[in-house]
Amino acid sequence: MFTAAIFDMDGLLLDSERTIMQAWLDAARALDVLLHEADYIGVIGLAHAESTARLTALLGSTQAYERVQRDAARRLAPEAGVVFALKPGAMLLLQALQQRGVPCAVASSTHVAEVRRRLAIARIDGFFRAVAGGDEVPRGKPDPAVYLLAAQRAGIDPLSALAFEDSDHGSAAARAAGLQVVTVPDLKTPDAARSLRQLVSLTEALAHLDAWFPPAPRNTLPGL
Repeated sequence: MFTAAIFDMDGLLLDSERTIMQAWLDAARALDVLLHEADYIGVIGLAHAESTARLTALLGSTQAYERVQRDAARRLAPEAGVVFALKPGAMLLLQALQQRGVPCAVASSTHVAEVRRRLAIARIDGFFRAVAGGDEVPRGKPDPAVYLLAAQRAGIDPLSALAFEDSDHGSAAARAAGLQVVTVPDLKTPDAARSLRQLVSLTEALAHLDAWFPPAPRNTLPGL
């Protein structure tokens, strides 16, 4: 049914969204700036430019945003000991797709350099033909640009690829690029009605691999 897969990263492959959100909330609180959890959840899935604009408005000024951003980055820096764990089923799914010869890519709203760094730390960078980040496209999710860029770099036809996403913004971006979407909710639950299927975790995807990515038929000699 599908010949390739394109994945979101934060909240889908990596259990990072809660840690990132908490760093922003703690940084805002430490600087006496008000930022609610619901407000932060509203920017999840957006590209850097869009999320920056929204957070700047929520925090009240560019100066407040820059102060909170610097403190949050300090809290999330590698030297602070922050390591994002893989989401349940992520490694098993990637290994299964690799065994089937299914090309994979990543389309993330995060800066591409950070995408590569996080994938490498999680030791899953080798599963992907290409990655694309939100800083590489003029408009972020829900615009399809980052999905189209990831597909182009990986030599993937978007119309024959399946996307894995955790947010409505990401799902909309994938659909606009021509992909069907499987959603796995993280901090907020995307609209299941627009998904091919909504899963509790990536572990559940393993049961659908034969339907979504059928093994190539083996060549047999006539009469055998």
